[in-house]
Amino acid sequence: MPRYTAVVATVLATMLTAAACVSPGSSHSAKDSGTGPIKLAVIDAQSGQLSSLGAWESKGAKLAVNEWNGRGGINGRKIRLDVFDDQGDPTVGTNLARKLAGGHYLALIGTSESAVTLAMAPTLRQEQIPNITSGQSPAMPALGSPFLFLNGPTSTTYDETLAKYIVDTKGIKNIALITNNGSYGKGEHTAFLASLTKRGVKPVADQVVTTDQKDFSAALTSIRAKKPQLIFLGAEEVESGLIVKQARDLGIKATFAGAAPQGTPVFVNTAGASNTEGTIVSTPYLSNDFNDASKKFAAAYKAAYGEEAELHGAKAYDGTNIVLTALKTSGVSAGRKLADAIRATQYQGLLGTFAFDKTGVGIFSTRIGTIQNARLVAAG
Repeated sequence: MPRYTAVVATVLATMLTAAACVSPGSSHSAKDSGTGPIKLAVIDAQSGQLSSLGAWESKGAKLAVNEWNGRGGINGRKIRLDVFDDQGDPTVGTNLARKLAGGHYLALIGTSESAVTLAMAPTLRQEQIPNITSGQSPAMPALGSPFLFLNGPTSTTYDETLAKYIVDTKGIKNIALITNNGSYGKGEHTAFLASLTKRGVKPVADQVVTTDQKDFSAALTSIRAKKPQLIFLGAEEVESGLIVKQARDLGIKATFAGAAPQGTPVFVNTAGASNTEGTIVSTPYLSNDFNDASKKFAAAYKAAYGEEAELHGAKAYDGTNIVLTALKTSGVSAGRKLADAIRATQYQGLLGTFAFDKTGVGIFSTRIGTIQNARLVAAG
């Protein structure tokens, strides 16, 4: 899930300039030492407001690595996973990305923040380090980097599924939007608005807030005046939770709807469980009880960390397993050969069947759930 304050136009301009000036492999790309542990990295927010995302992702990745090491690793070599804190900051993330090649890291898991992933992409492309990210901004596959992969759907998939359910199935057309101006929020705004427009629906209100905003009274008062039946949320977990809490305090009774952030315990706990009742969520990972695979994963996650698994941990678990499978099939290759092996990997994961296209997207469907008694369940 994308995620941190960024002036996206500036970031994208910088990336496009770098990509134009540097061809893949023109720098010293990461290489496997051939002996010792196989090195992978996780770069994510391990501190700050987005640290819950980094914690979930690093735990999912560690669980996959530990399972592979328990089976003997790859070709008799153990896998080493090192975790780095990008603080949710694109500049910090880019500096960390520059260090990976010299450290002989063959692939990167993360980040879950779209803005940081976008900022790192030119460096990782130059260094030929495959990166499988939990972000969902459509701006990432639009880069066309052969080294960038997504371990979940883009906002386009999340929000088309959501709009289909809300408008086509439920017949709700009196809809307001509140999104933030970060990479994640912009991607959500564009994707959901496009899905509504395709259905001939125009939002009754469309409010944009900043990523670091804490007081939403002005935006919510404007929305309240339009009396929407449903409010679409395009913001990360904590901010979305604050928006919902303040909306209920203002007497707004509309149903809320959103994507990955709204399916997490952080969103529910920040907003207050009763305030989130009935929230509609588009997600590729509906629950830990969805099928035998999710039950097995959830049990292993609970045993390892003493807490319940959720979407971001599941995405990282799938993404890490895909990278490890590609490392095995490619004979522990690095660079472009490893990237090609990842793209060729078809994997039945917790989120569904992965089959990567040329843009690095591997999964193209989500399901609809609703929050009932503080838990996400299949929509009726």
